[in-house]
Amino acid sequence: MTTPKNDKNPRTTGRPTLNEVARRAGVSPITASRALRGIPSVAEELAQRVREAASELGYVANPAARALASARSQTVAVVVPSLGNQLFVETLEAIHAVMRPRGLEVLIGNSHYSRDEEEDLIRNYLAYQPRGLLLTGFERTESARRMLESSGIPCVYMMDLDSGAGLHCVGFSQIRAGAAAAEHLISRGRRRMAFVGAQLDQRTLLRGEGFRRALQQAGLYDPALELLTPRPSSVGLGCELFAQLMASHPQIDAIFFGNDDLAHGALLEAMRRGVKIPEQVAVIGFNDLPASSFTVPRLSSIRTPREAIGRRAAELLLALMAGQPIAEPVQDIGFELMAREST
Repeated sequence: MTTPKNDKNPRTTGRPTLNEVARRAGVSPITASRALRGIPSVAEELAQRVREAASELGYVANPAARALASARSQTVAVVVPSLGNQLFVETLEAIHAVMRPRGLEVLIGNSHYSRDEEEDLIRNYLAYQPRGLLLTGFERTESARRMLESSGIPCVYMMDLDSGAGLHCVGFSQIRAGAAAAEHLISRGRRRMAFVGAQLDQRTLLRGEGFRRALQQAGLYDPALELLTPRPSSVGLGCELFAQLMASHPQIDAIFFGNDDLAHGALLEAMRRGVKIPEQVAVIGFNDLPASSFTVPRLSSIRTPREAIGRRAAELLLALMAGQPIAEPVQDIGFELMAREST
């Protein structure tokens, strides 16, 4: 009995190969590979022929095989604490916009603000030998730190700065940003100022620390006016915490919320309760989400450069991957105070 010939692929898997795609498109295998990875050096007419050939054959690239053949993968791994938070989505979009034209695939991991989950993600990604890693912040398990140090894979940290650790990072000073919120409220004549934070990741705690230091320097700090909870941040939680704070400390005249979600909830709860913003209580948020300029009243907030951080971090990682000398391993993108009607 003879085995029927497989016209599509001589391999026992029956899967079409890159060589078959190249032959059908009338190009070399390397050109086909570059076209399918979106590398812009391939002429669009050739790239279109390759894509059509791949579609007709049902070809799907095998990144594991490609990595084995070249002893290097074409992937970059990114780990963020949340995919439900718009600020990280904007950062990821910028990273993808930098990496994709260079033929690199972006693997996205969501740690859910858990150091243990992040450790698992890092372990899994390192097993595939990515070209580079982009991580959020500096707070992680000791095991994760050891894995990163021993891997030898280039890594860039986003959203915060650390000039003393010898790391490559792109972000802004969370402490200075928190201090800017306090200084803004003080300049508006406020004297009984509270800080409200949720989730309590390291960046939230640092901006709270900056706020605290500025109030202490002005002689206005009251530890009773800090309301912190590890619960996930949300608009609904902002409503709840605003009501709780006003019930326990009705004399406060300003609140700095650790992010805009909480501040949006506070504005809604204030409207429901007839609390006048900013006449009775000034409110300032953090991150300046797009909706903040449309709330009633319009929310004052610290604008963070999410897109710029993603772009610059990706560019810095590309330079590290290419072995280029890095003149600025710590890149401070800064932040902007957006003063609006709520203060």
